[in-house]
Amino acid sequence: MKKYSSLKGIQALISQKQLTLPDLLAYYFKQIEDNKHLNAFNEVFFYSAEVQAKSVQQKIENGTAGKLAGMVIGIKDNICYKDHIVTASSKMLDGFVSPYSSTVVERLLQEDAVIIGRLNCDEFAMGGSNETSYFGAVKNAANPELVPGGSSGGSAVAVQADMCLSALGTDTGGSVRQPAAFCGLIGLKPTYGRISRYGVIAYASSFDQVGPITSSVEDAALLLQVLAGADEYDSTVSSKNVPDYSVTLHSTSPKRIAVLKETIENEALDPEIKSAILNSIEDLKSKGHTVEYVSFNLLDYLVPAYYILTTAEASSNLSRYDGVHYGHRNTEAKSLTELYKHSRSEGFGDEVKRRILLGTFVLSAGYYDAYYQKAQQVRRLIREKIEGLFQDYDLILSPVAPTTPFKIGDNMQDPLVMYMADIFTVLPSLSGNPAIALPLGNNSVGLPLSIQFIARHFEEEQLLAFSQEFLAYTLS
Repeated sequence: MKKYSSLKGIQALISQKQLTLPDLLAYYFKQIEDNKHLNAFNEVFFYSAEVQAKSVQQKIENGTAGKLAGMVIGIKDNICYKDHIVTASSKMLDGFVSPYSSTVVERLLQEDAVIIGRLNCDEFAMGGSNETSYFGAVKNAANPELVPGGSSGGSAVAVQADMCLSALGTDTGGSVRQPAAFCGLIGLKPTYGRISRYGVIAYASSFDQVGPITSSVEDAALLLQVLAGADEYDSTVSSKNVPDYSVTLHSTSPKRIAVLKETIENEALDPEIKSAILNSIEDLKSKGHTVEYVSFNLLDYLVPAYYILTTAEASSNLSRYDGVHYGHRNTEAKSLTELYKHSRSEGFGDEVKRRILLGTFVLSAGYYDAYYQKAQQVRRLIREKIEGLFQDYDLILSPVAPTTPFKIGDNMQDPLVMYMADIFTVLPSLSGNPAIALPLGNNSVGLPLSIQFIARHFEEEQLLAFSQEFLAYTLS
């Protein structure tokens, strides 16, 4: 069986009776077994996926199947699925069975997607390389000595290595886009509030957003259409109308595109990534788009502001994991204080502890104004700057990551080096804009290259249509 890169292709074969959904699922099970050394899955849902596949196959034959019938999808291990384990790849939640399903899972099931398993990620989605997981590092299928990116590394590798058609990740500061870039895939971070966060284990609540990782823009558009929209369980979700992204995918016109000069001229940017992006800029111009360089003088403030704000929110969100309410509990503590200390120190890994401590510090008396409040002011400036650019331009262009995938273990000893890998992805996270990572082929040693486009709030329709056109001539 060949690798399938789009739902449309799978649905065509099923309708022609050349393929059944149970057969497709069996193929993916074998792929998972053959690629288990990549450590992408924390658990494969053999029983529930088989039950779903048989049920959806019957619906297909009856003509009553939903939009996602034929799609086999994996979910990041911080997305709740009723009666299934969810751990956020942490010892703190090892063995925890979710009593309910997240809104995104409910919507997948309503449209007859088959959920094949939960995917490895950085612990509590805190990391940029998928090395902080309690279940071990995920390995890049292009070269198992390299990282796949994080925190949704398992989601990206599962699609990259053909273990499922698509996957859901979560993006706080680039955790869908960077793994997609490192694995040669499409990664979409929707506008903050476009998709419900209900049932998604929180890292930083004003940043977290569920997003798809796919091999085709069509599948990303269809998944966004299914997942987006108002939800009574999440007050931060927008009630704006959800367009039919699939229908408008081919309606595009010449765009005005701003290139963030400081990102392209950044000394940290890999020369081959820079060259590929510069070639893409020339392609865009030749296709009638207007591409202009603009200055973004707040680049140096992006990573500090992002980490101050997200660690502060993480400190608050993770306070519930105390060994009393739920989560890992130490059995040898002699007092309540000891129970708290031992349970949390045993349950959390080093990176999670580091971020909790940093977040607690910036929220503490005497430092709140100097750090947290100042970071919020910088966030406001960043958003105003972006809004100003979108008065003159339709899209903003930048790299996704400064480098191609790096070796496992290379950056783990220096957190600052790891944090700086987020320098280009945290911009739309701070401003709440939608952004997409698109593949740009491979470099001289066969590693994926990528490019990022950012759109106005809730203009995923335009972003996806442009991405479809862009890939059509870039990768042809």
